[in-house]
Amino acid sequence: MAARAIIAAMAYDHELADRIRELVATEKGVDEKRMFGGLSFLVGGNMSVSASGKGGLLVRVDPADVPDLLGDQVHTAVMGGREMRGWLRVDAEAVDDDACLAEWVARSISFVRTLPTK
Repeated sequence: MAARAIIAAMAYDHELADRIRELVATEKGVDEKRMFGGLSFLVGGNMSVSASGKGGLLVRVDPADVPDLLGDQVHTAVMGGREMRGWLRVDAEAVDDDACLAEWVARSISFVRTLPTK
């Protein structure tokens, strides 16, 4: 059982997490927390972006922008069988490029900064 817990705790892409960490290093009020099998980056207590335990990126965006952002490598996030409003799953291949990852992280942080601090 302990080995299974270790594997689950290491399921997210550590390299992707490091790349996100570099992008948010100069942002104020950003914290890291292991959540949902991944490593999440929170702004003002609100989850913004995560190196997902399912691979790729879990990113919070303005729900009004979701229809324009969906594509072959970008999908509405689903947890517990329910679509999560304003959350997207971005395939790992879509964020291989540093500029693409930076766009997603910036978009998410910008949106999350509009939310009330927790």
